[in-house]
Amino acid sequence: MVTGPLHGLRVVEMGGIGPAPFAGALLGDLGADVLRIDRIPRPGSEPDLPPRFDFYNRNKRSVALDLKQPQAVATVLDLVAKADALIEGFRPTVMERLGLGPEVCAAVNARLVYARMTGWGQAGPMAQEAGHDINYLALTGALHCLGEDGRPPPPPLNLVADLGGGALYLVVGLLAAAMEARQSGRGQTIDVAMIDGVTHLMSAFQAFRQQGTWTARRADNIVDGGAPFYRSYATSDGRFVAVGAIEPHFYSNLLRVMGIGEDKDLPDQNDRSAWPEMRERFARIFATRTRDDWVAAAAGHDACLAAVLTIDEAPEHPQMKARDVYVAFDGVRHPSPAPRFSRTASQLHRPTPAPGSDSRQSLVDWGILPDQVDALEAAGALAQA
Repeated sequence: MVTGPLHGLRVVEMGGIGPAPFAGALLGDLGADVLRIDRIPRPGSEPDLPPRFDFYNRNKRSVALDLKQPQAVATVLDLVAKADALIEGFRPTVMERLGLGPEVCAAVNARLVYARMTGWGQAGPMAQEAGHDINYLALTGALHCLGEDGRPPPPPLNLVADLGGGALYLVVGLLAAAMEARQSGRGQTIDVAMIDGVTHLMSAFQAFRQQGTWTARRADNIVDGGAPFYRSYATSDGRFVAVGAIEPHFYSNLLRVMGIGEDKDLPDQNDRSAWPEMRERFARIFATRTRDDWVAAAAGHDACLAAVLTIDEAPEHPQMKARDVYVAFDGVRHPSPAPRFSRTASQLHRPTPAPGSDSRQSLVDWGILPDQVDALEAAGALAQA
């Protein structure tokens, strides 16, 4: 039985890649009934990613439709009429050209929340430009803040723009609009732009810059690696530890763990002119012991020191195990749903479907008559994998 705080919420997701599917998976983790509209696969074609490893599409069902056929478009509108929300991540005007734009969908369901995900936004001179996470991140000023001074800024995976500024803002906006629609009886369109979300995430740094406490140089500030007490250091075994001892008492604890807590000649923690020298001194000290030796030395001392684990080590850490941060599902290791709920627990209940694997049953479950499903399949507008 499906549980979760969003049990009963119905979402139509237009098949795509990246942040929109991740948002749909998060809603599915929380119990929503997410119905993904996929293209009909070409005969003999193989997916780029086998379904069992396509984590962004877990907890969904898939209906494969040929949206070039009017019957298929009409079927999507039938689903929209029964949905609480629709998610799409195409370039602006693609949905309008398909005959599934916001106005058309609102005409069949006035309560529908229509969530649109793009990088640049629905309007503006770059709205139709192609891009990926690193491009959107670049325009916000966030990318320029990352990395070492004098070197090109590195991409922080695609966590910041795609997922942080995009998918998570889509989920927040969709749920907020759905809550409002229950009161007003009216849905609305949400323009989710990754440049908007990342810029919002940068709020504190925009404030610091205007205050004059944040410089434009990389690795020169308190949480960008400039401060010796907030960065990663190599250890004697070629691994790394991360330190984040910002508060004075945590900093004092860190110095004691490092064996220099009694050094009266240490400069003040916030003396920026001394930071380069202190970074070098910290680096020499941390290079004298292994990563795990430092972790053991810091344990229980509130020194804000942690091991930098590899992607393979993380699932085996005792803290991760104690919280079941990972769970075995469909024969592979998945990140567990987050956040945690005390009463309406989220769960992994449906493996990622192959495109069209749920076509017939999903349509019937959503109220499409079996005769209509038969007609769609006979016309080649629907495929059952």
